[in-house]
Amino acid sequence: MPHGYRPRIVDLEVERGLRSAGFLVLEGPRGCGKTWTGLRHARSAIRLDTDVEARTLGSIDPSTLLSGEAPRLLDEWQVVPELWNHVRHAVDAAAEFGRFIFAGSAQPADDATRHTGAGRVRRIRMRPMSLFESGDSTGEVSIGALLDGQPASASRPDSGLAEVTRMLCRGGWPGQVELPLPEIQRNLRGYLSEVARTDVGLLDDAVSRSPAGVARLLHSLARNIATEASMSTLGADAEPESLHRHTVRSYLDALRRVFVMEEQPAWSVRLRSRVPLRKSAKWHLADPSLAVAALGADDERLMGDMSTLGLLFESLVVRDLRVLAQPYDGQVSHLRDAAGMEADAIVELPDGRWLAVEIKLGGSDAIEASAQSLQRVRDSVAEDRAPQLAGMVVITALGFAYTRPDGVRVTPITALGP
Repeated sequence: MPHGYRPRIVDLEVERGLRSAGFLVLEGPRGCGKTWTGLRHARSAIRLDTDVEARTLGSIDPSTLLSGEAPRLLDEWQVVPELWNHVRHAVDAAAEFGRFIFAGSAQPADDATRHTGAGRVRRIRMRPMSLFESGDSTGEVSIGALLDGQPASASRPDSGLAEVTRMLCRGGWPGQVELPLPEIQRNLRGYLSEVARTDVGLLDDAVSRSPAGVARLLHSLARNIATEASMSTLGADAEPESLHRHTVRSYLDALRRVFVMEEQPAWSVRLRSRVPLRKSAKWHLADPSLAVAALGADDERLMGDMSTLGLLFESLVVRDLRVLAQPYDGQVSHLRDAAGMEADAIVELPDGRWLAVEIKLGGSDAIEASAQSLQRVRDSVAEDRAPQLAGMVVITALGFAYTRPDGVRVTPITALGP
């Protein structure tokens, strides 16, 4: 195990995958811990991002990189995309599970030379750490228990709003959690600069992208975090020079492929009424700390801007819901209709069970309004989906976890766990 390794929720998924698939692909943004997790489960490894000799050898004869005790980690495999087919053939020839672990922070373009890995590969998404993984949440309120319809209960956490705001600015980057907050934000501004200047340019396609334009779009995404802003709005907010919506679309695709941007799709469900559902996704960066860095903000400034802090907190909760629901194969979307009925997040399992979630910083009035909103969602969903509602949850920044008389659960994010 790597020195100082922090156990991850995804570890169990990796262990299962090694017992049932020929090779695994750990995918996620740079710095989220893929290499450490890969090393945690591998018996041999090669680092293609730092080993120039291996990278050169791999471009000549990729099969030479496959020798080593299994599971063998091929870190940043996408810099030698030819590895995909060689590993696929090696897995077919051996007919064994758990031979290789790929870790990559970018998706190579799909082309005719990279055949499908169907039936051989298990893709596992990794994200920055949730507050539970970084040790900032007690985990007393389990997402799994909520999905089973159980009540919520937890003592008041030690952290207040200022501390949660610092957690948000710090982010879930394993290699940085012990650093002073100003240093973390300085590093994250450099991270975004590298994304715009280098990462999207390394994608193996013929599309030309302006580093300055990508940087402006990242700033626009930060300004519109956790909203359904249109392509035109994102382009207009890419100050000081706007971007055409077609350019925005191209740059967003690049940011998806380096896992820096992740949309929260609209939930597809029938309603009892004829009011149309809105289909637009919400925008999130891989971690809300990246949005803080793009905005040039810090914890003190955010404490003086509750509107921006509220949107960033919503993005923090969505990040944690994605991480915590992943062991259950849960998907996180959102719900809004044209009349304004909404749920900030919907956590849905493959068997149809779902949670309706509202996200608020706190306060009795906000919690009451959120509970009423969730009950409207419950009453609006078509009859075939209503019985599958496992629970209604208001997630806050602080306070006790409890179950209201109307059945709505209230929990702080610092009590939320898998």
